[in-house]
Amino acid sequence: MRRSILKSAQSAARALKGEDALVYNRTIPYICAACRRTAATPPSQIPITTQRRPLTTTPIPRQPPTQATTADPSQPAVPPPTPYDLFPQTFPAGPPPASPFTPDLKRLRKEFLQLQAKAHPDLQPATQKRHAEALSSLINDAYRTLQDPLKRAQYLLLQQGLDVEDEGSKISGGELLMEVMEAREAVEEAESEAEVGVLRKENGERIAGSVGVLEGAFGKGEWEVAAREAVRLRYWINIEESIRGWEKGKGGGAVHH
Repeated sequence: MRRSILKSAQSAARALKGEDALVYNRTIPYICAACRRTAATPPSQIPITTQRRPLTTTPIPRQPPTQATTADPSQPAVPPPTPYDLFPQTFPAGPPPASPFTPDLKRLRKEFLQLQAKAHPDLQPATQKRHAEALSSLINDAYRTLQDPLKRAQYLLLQQGLDVEDEGSKISGGELLMEVMEAREAVEEAESEAEVGVLRKENGERIAGSVGVLEGAFGKGEWEVAAREAVRLRYWINIEESIRGWEKGKGGGAVHH
């Protein structure tokens, strides 16, 4: 009886063990050897990694928003340099009346050559050549204006709003008109270089007289007086050009009014 009960218990145990194995094989997935070793290691022996990637606390710099540069209407525009600005050695005080109307022409010529030596396009790198060409042209124009008494007077008067180059700026006085006509006829009727030489001297004195009047008028800021004399000077300059163009038998060259 006792032996029978023991056999029954052993059979039941084997059956239960087989059923557990069957359930185990059906429900638990395959575990690799490395994972089984890790699972079998006691928790106290499992290394714990405490090192973490540090968090940066430095803020990322932000670029300011790009804004289109626009001209500030409240700021006055920078005017271009005047002929007097370009020649500070010859005109340290600026234009008349702060400076004499007639400059030192030798000093003006020397400064002109110095400026052109620095600004000549052939002496500049390729990136600055266009700028040098513009500056060289500006220096040339300024020099032509400053060395010529008529152009210099016309420029100064134009800064005062007086344009003596337009058609309305013609001589109106009868005495001056007669003097101009007589001088022109004398050049046209001249038959020898000796006669032309005399006329050249007389007209040179007229030019010097007008320049003297302009010197005083610009020195005192008498713009209307300077404007009238600039018109006279323009006629004397035209007669001088006619004398230079004189040829025997053909009279004087073209006279520009």
